[in-house]
Amino acid sequence: MTEPDESRGASSLASRVRRRAVARAVLVVTSIVVLGGVAVGVWGSSRTTPSRAARPDPPCHVMGSSGAAFLDLEQAANATTIAAVGKNLGIADHGVTIALAAALQESGLHNLAYGDRDSLGLFQQRPSQGWGTPAQIMIPRRAAAAFYRRLARVTGWQAMQVTEAAQTVQHSAAPDAYAQWEPNARVLAEVLTGEVGGGLGCRTSVPPGGIRRDALAQSMIAELGSADLNSHGVAARGWTAVSWIVGHAREFSIPTVTFSGQTWSAATGRWAPASTPSTDVSAITI
Repeated sequence: MTEPDESRGASSLASRVRRRAVARAVLVVTSIVVLGGVAVGVWGSSRTTPSRAARPDPPCHVMGSSGAAFLDLEQAANATTIAAVGKNLGIADHGVTIALAAALQESGLHNLAYGDRDSLGLFQQRPSQGWGTPAQIMIPRRAAAAFYRRLARVTGWQAMQVTEAAQTVQHSAAPDAYAQWEPNARVLAEVLTGEVGGGLGCRTSVPPGGIRRDALAQSMIAELGSADLNSHGVAARGWTAVSWIVGHAREFSIPTVTFSGQTWSAATGRWAPASTPSTDVSAITI
């Protein structure tokens, strides 16, 4: 959460009770270190920790060069939005890692409508600290853009450690907490910025009625910068767009996407060689 800079007096009993209630309501997040890389397990918010046997298989998997991550559909949509907005703004991949680490710490990549004091959203930004109105903060792309704008004003952020840069933006009461998420954020960032192609797959049902093309075009313009699929189809930039499409497939009723000779299917959640490879491997088709 983003804390004010002014000094604080002793907290009242009501304030302490409120903070403890928020702490009990935070997302249950499990991080598992495995040989050869990092595996990240992230489950939805809960007031109690479910047994491992009771947890459903996560619908989304992220396979990077240094490990794997498993996300629910909301987390995947939010993570791909954070990455897409960053790349559209011209932010270096390190900046995307910083933003993802901040969001993992603050909200577990869930767009929370509550928080300590007036904190809200993916980054637990506070209207009283100039982050925008509550409505603006609750729009993931706006929250991500606000984070990147403040990051860009930090002198030398490109050479900073992830936790230092995140803390400089967030002013958290737990300044070292972002460090624990750095390995996880790096796995997500290298896939969602296109450093590793085809690393995100989500298994989801697609509502009937066909692709919601008008709504899709509007969101692509807002988050990726263009609704023209072919304008994104170059190397890493193409994989950023494709990952965004996969992460938002259920929202826009997208059953498949093909890029670089591979096709992702919502029914399986997997990538496979395209049945009819395009002669233009830089084209994105849905």
